[in-house]
Amino acid sequence: MRRVVVTGLGILSPIGNTVDEFCANLKAGKHGLTLESWFPTQTEEKNVVARVKNFDDSEYIDKKEARRTDFVTRYAVYASKKALEDAGTTFDDIDPYRRGVIIASGIGGIQTTEEQILNYHNKGNGRVSVFTIPMMIGNMAPGVVAIKTGFKGANYTIVSACASSTHAIGEAFRMIKHGYLDCAIAGGSEACSIGFAMAGFNNMHALTRSTDPDRASIPFDKERSGFVLGDGSGIVILEEYEHAVKRGAKIYAEVAGYGATCDAYHETSPDPKGDAGAKAMEFAVTEAGVPFETINYCNAHGTSTKMNDATETAALKKTFGDHAYKMAVNSTKSMTGHLLGAAGGLEAVAVALQMKNGFVHATVGLNVDDEECDLDNCKGSARDMKITGAISNSLGFGGHNATLCFLPADR
Repeated sequence: MRRVVVTGLGILSPIGNTVDEFCANLKAGKHGLTLESWFPTQTEEKNVVARVKNFDDSEYIDKKEARRTDFVTRYAVYASKKALEDAGTTFDDIDPYRRGVIIASGIGGIQTTEEQILNYHNKGNGRVSVFTIPMMIGNMAPGVVAIKTGFKGANYTIVSACASSTHAIGEAFRMIKHGYLDCAIAGGSEACSIGFAMAGFNNMHALTRSTDPDRASIPFDKERSGFVLGDGSGIVILEEYEHAVKRGAKIYAEVAGYGATCDAYHETSPDPKGDAGAKAMEFAVTEAGVPFETINYCNAHGTSTKMNDATETAALKKTFGDHAYKMAVNSTKSMTGHLLGAAGGLEAVAVALQMKNGFVHATVGLNVDDEECDLDNCKGSARDMKITGAISNSLGFGGHNATLCFLPADR
């Protein structure tokens, strides 16, 4: 079996559009949440959202192409190109059929879907754009990234709600590990902070009821009331270890294990026992082949919903026993909001940066302790820490659980 390492990072997020900016804001505990109106017929209705700011992809997509490309694809192209630049190579020395692109999205081009349905109903079928279908389908993100990069290997989108991009990275890892690919662009993209999507999440009581950006996304806090919808893309470049070493690559971390399970319990609620989530973590660490005590950091799914945070805490205890109380557990969503299908990609970038730079960020906004969430949830500020092993969890509607296990590159 071949080792797989992370050699490039690309990010587009509510707290930064470059790796350096994103890393600095993670460490500083700066969130990217704002209170905005998103309901076109009810302008008095406002929600806290986490949007991408100052987005400029003109370096990669011209104005004409941008008009016929949904933001979910544009975000993916931007982050993928940035990740390749960070990796310092285009991998032209590798057979293009051994270079893959696996980019997930939980929802796909929902902005296009909303716009074109309104056109259809209000203006007639002749006013539906000829670009509607390629703009709305989720697999267009990896398709266009392949066009832009020349990667001709395995290319597809995984859709498993909020576990999507963790599954994408995990599947890309396995394809390199087992010899089907030599490198891959993997992660996720999401662009759905629009009225239609927010109405759906609002009406099912999934979104926070807080209108204070500082108290909106507060994972593990007793006063949490729901998640904050976020946009963006998180991409990692995965590469076979020997190839990376041979070219003198900068290595952030090693992806050493992957676990995927299903609760088989409910369409939207996690199983409160946390058994399947615990199994995903167990599988990931077991595949990594290290003692469970090696894992001293968990980037939690940590959505700031009542059920998720308590269930994930229970699952961590099932997996790690008493050692769970010795682990640092934080939630990047406290700063970025919840990027749905792109969350795991963004959080993989966060884990790699923290492992490389020797710190763990705070769970921002965590003020009121909850007895059901009684682990070390990184309350306060970032701390310097050598990460000896990390897991990153993603849990999705439908009962999907996915965990990645990361180890230091110099182990």
